Amino acid sequence: MNLQRIALTLFATLLGSASLTSYAQQKLVPAQSDIVFVSKQMGVPVEGRFKKFDAQIAFNPAKPAAGKIAFTVDMASATLGVKETDAELPKADWFNTAKFAQATFQSGAIKGLGAGKFEVTGKLTIKGVSQEVVVPVVLTQAGPNTTATGAFTLKRLVFNIGDNEWSDTSMVADDVQVKFTFALTGVAKL
Repeated sequence: MNLQRIALTLFATLLGSASLTSYAQQKLVPAQSDIVFVSKQMGVPVEGRFKKFDAQIAFNPAKPAAGKIAFTVDMASATLGVKETDAELPKADWFNTAKFAQATFQSGAIKGLGAGKFEVTGKLTIKGVSQEVVVPVVLTQAGPNTTATGAFTLKRLVFNIGDNEWSDTSMVADDVQVKFTFALTGVAKL
């Protein structure tokens, strides 16, 4: 359960902060957005989510290579929906929020694949550990609103999530799937 939260945090880290001025009107709508992480604990899928995150976006679908995307995730906002488990997530073995309050993601390259599909490569930082990740993203639009969806898998142990007794992958799997849906405003037409 705690690993799912970690994966979600990792994804949020993947979208860290950036200096974006040319597309200042582009905004993430957090109340209509979601970051979910899913891990397996003793073979059973466990889902968690991050409740607080933000993004800075400078992106034109017609010129994806010039785009910049940065996300920050408040690691203490992770929840598995169980009070006792949620109390463990901020501790040093899991997210260590006293020392690492945020996870970040900063795009390095955005590649258009056609039909509203993109590949975003960037640096995800969780618990002070950075790793390059590739995130597939699909954009859909309805009027002025854009929705970005995607999913990727990360290895929790690379980011020191689930230390000590929790590093046993027979208890909590190393793979954590991060899934997201981001509601955006101000994005140019596809």
